[in-house]
Amino acid sequence: MDVKTLAVVGAGQMGAGIAQVAAQSGVAVVLLDVNSELVQKALAGIRSQLERAAGKGKLKPEEAQAAVARIKGASAAQDASQADFAVEAVTENEVVKKKVFQDLSRALRQDAILATNTSSIPITRIAASVERPERVIGMHFMNPVPVMQLVEIIRGAQTSDATYAATRALAEKMGKTTVLSKDMPGFIVNRILIPMLNEACFALQEGLASAEDIDTAMKLGTNVPMGPLALADFIGLDTCLSIAEVLHKGLGEDKYRPAPLLRQYVDAGWLGRKTRRGFYSY
Repeated sequence: MDVKTLAVVGAGQMGAGIAQVAAQSGVAVVLLDVNSELVQKALAGIRSQLERAAGKGKLKPEEAQAAVARIKGASAAQDASQADFAVEAVTENEVVKKKVFQDLSRALRQDAILATNTSSIPITRIAASVERPERVIGMHFMNPVPVMQLVEIIRGAQTSDATYAATRALAEKMGKTTVLSKDMPGFIVNRILIPMLNEACFALQEGLASAEDIDTAMKLGTNVPMGPLALADFIGLDTCLSIAEVLHKGLGEDKYRPAPLLRQYVDAGWLGRKTRRGFYSY
């Protein structure tokens, strides 16, 4: 399948990034969100990023203008009825995601592929909520999407070979490198990453060191660009907690138990960069 029109559901940071990268690769994009103000904010942000890239010589001005022109905003699934492919990028909540998939399944063509950007929820369960589960797949982009090279592809139990091939081709058209994961909690990246971030929360909770020293130790000791607590703030502590809970429940092992300090910060509304307070103040 040659994807000509992509529907992106969810106009937050991830959805906007997916829309931008797709438009830059020549695909027409419908960016959907029930919050029309968020759609307009996302469109303005994409335009600003592309204009900034053009100003730095990373894109030709006409390329930036063409990419912006390929994206239109909308607020209902019916507005994307002609899309060949849809990527859902809403909040990491299984009930919400299933509702989005049911709406897309009714609104889009029968041969349209439905992908979820979930970072941990089983694809098989999401696929079971629609009539054509063989057209459902996981397509997990990394944040920030325009910068990060990787896309994890996750096949549910029902996913067809044709759906997988089309998804991989679309990711590669966007300039991404793909990896294929089994449909297990956390997939590849978060199966390994979230326990590390969670262990950093335990270390801070136990007074092993300050947040700054934990992050400095990991940056300089393992040569990663960002320490685990700063990275958790960047991802969003609520998202980290949600994934940790999926790992703990899905794999049933105590080593995945979320740190009480992480849960306390989320309860306090200290979610990281997006609330200007997490393990650090912003």
